[in-house]
Amino acid sequence: MSDADLPSALVASGLRQQWPTTRSAWLRIALLALAVPALIWLGAERLPSGVDWDDTFYPAIRGTIEGRSPYDAAPSLFMAPWALIPILPLAFLPSPVGRTIMLLVGLAAYAYVAHRLSGGRMWSVVVFLLSPLVLDGLYNGNVDYLPILGFVLPPWIGLFLVVLKPHIGLGVALFWLVEAWRDGGLRQVARVFGPVGLALGGSFALYGLWPLRFSQLLSVSAAWNSSLWPMSLPVGLALWVAAIRSRKAQPAMAAAPCLSPYLVLHSWVTALVAILDRPYELTAAVIGLWIFGALT
Repeated sequence: MSDADLPSALVASGLRQQWPTTRSAWLRIALLALAVPALIWLGAERLPSGVDWDDTFYPAIRGTIEGRSPYDAAPSLFMAPWALIPILPLAFLPSPVGRTIMLLVGLAAYAYVAHRLSGGRMWSVVVFLLSPLVLDGLYNGNVDYLPILGFVLPPWIGLFLVVLKPHIGLGVALFWLVEAWRDGGLRQVARVFGPVGLALGGSFALYGLWPLRFSQLLSVSAAWNSSLWPMSLPVGLALWVAAIRSRKAQPAMAAAPCLSPYLVLHSWVTALVAILDRPYELTAAVIGLWIFGALT
């Protein structure tokens, strides 16, 4: 290719060598633009129904669009109402299409978090995405990836996601509380926790004290409850103290499920998130989980 074949601005700015890279980037974008609709169509046709999407999230967003309380439209909704904001457009799509889009978004979110917390290790990303905990959550149409995504965001933003599922995010939220106090006392705590506190207050004004609905989870059949509480409490406390002493959030990520009296099996994924920067330990854990799944 001669200089005459290139845009004059590129030649003038000395970017000749970057042109093939730019063209390759556009080719990847074009392939992605073709692949995503194909995957959505295939998923809508082939994926089985997901219990969390069908029974909770789709009815909740449909009810919200219709002007009803999402908690009335979906009695099994136990999260802050802003969890529904990003997926409201899916209410206008057929349920199988919306479910497939949710799965692809969740897969991308998990991959992003794994890339960030593993230091870019592709092996860790692939092993994590192939873990039964990730696959089970995506299969059921759940959104455990939202609080986990909050782990890699600035605390004042990440808290909006972390508080969606306390059994996943509680350890990190408390860790950020201590870190904020260390960094600037009460003023820094207010800066970090003030925005989410105001949002929670507004949600209470609109929908009442919806966190009280969490108590209903304890009456759910034990078949769904994979918590080891209260036996896991000492482990959770030890992990949280380790996070505070080391000023590293990873132990706090693993602490939350140990502190919760209720969580479903795939919510233990946050324990895997805590070891994403340890590829050998992560691989051993995932292999063990697959063996456990095969034997049960």
